[in-house]
Amino acid sequence: MAIDRLIGILAILLREEKATAAQLAARLEVDQRTIYRDMERLCRAGIPLRSQRGKNGGISIMEGYAMERTLLTDADRGAILAGLRSLDSVSGTGYYRHLMEKLPQSREAAADDCVVIDLASWYGPALAPRLAELKEACAGHRAVRFTYCAPAGDSRRVVEPDKLVFRWSSWYLHGWCREREDWRLFKLGRMLDLEVLTEEFAPRDAPWPITPPKRVYPETLEAVVRFQPAARWRLIDEYGAESFTREADGTLLFRRGFPDRAELIRWALSFLDQAEVLEPAEVRAEICRMAEILREKYDK
Repeated sequence: MAIDRLIGILAILLREEKATAAQLAARLEVDQRTIYRDMERLCRAGIPLRSQRGKNGGISIMEGYAMERTLLTDADRGAILAGLRSLDSVSGTGYYRHLMEKLPQSREAAADDCVVIDLASWYGPALAPRLAELKEACAGHRAVRFTYCAPAGDSRRVVEPDKLVFRWSSWYLHGWCREREDWRLFKLGRMLDLEVLTEEFAPRDAPWPITPPKRVYPETLEAVVRFQPAARWRLIDEYGAESFTREADGTLLFRRGFPDRAELIRWALSFLDQAEVLEPAEVRAEICRMAEILREKYDK
């Protein structure tokens, strides 16, 4: 939507003071002509933008300008307040609720009281202090060190933190991993022995948008799985009603890509006898071998 882009442009310029049209277009995923049209809209709205040509040029807001409150509608402010409320479910404090009490609210804004966004985690009390530590590390450009638990085993990492990200129903740290020499997402629940180092680092240009899902969970293995009707609720819950088709005999045929064989096997076996992997054939054979090993183990 245009209003989202306009607010996005202002947020970038207020934070970074200057940006080129090409940079704004890349970050907002539009073409440069759209950025120029948005600049005209902002100027007509009374926000003085300045465009400077040359090597160190770019778009900026004129110095000394204070943004008027009327830029945001009551509905816009209501949505912002709903977002602020959600952060208290993570911090475990009433900080954002007290902040909201200082902001003017109208009837439209109060309508968002009907919306509750709960970002609390199963990790419980351990998550709030970890988020607070990492937030300070991001703001202060201080490196962090921790042990990371992954399927390949534990590893000790030193990371230059960039942002805290709530994604796929979990909290992640996005940062530059010095061991891998690349940008990575680290799930907070898998981070152990977290240390915020005294060392400060120069911020890098982080990619935008943050690591695409296809890179974190590449779907390199195409699978076909037949499910019993009793598993329907879980397929809808995890992948949506469009993820399967109903066969003539009442069973459900599910097709989807998975990152690897281990991920597919773990997921399919979690359904017990309600799932049957049809493809790939090598995964089906591997499950048969695992079943034999389990049978021998439990026969003893």
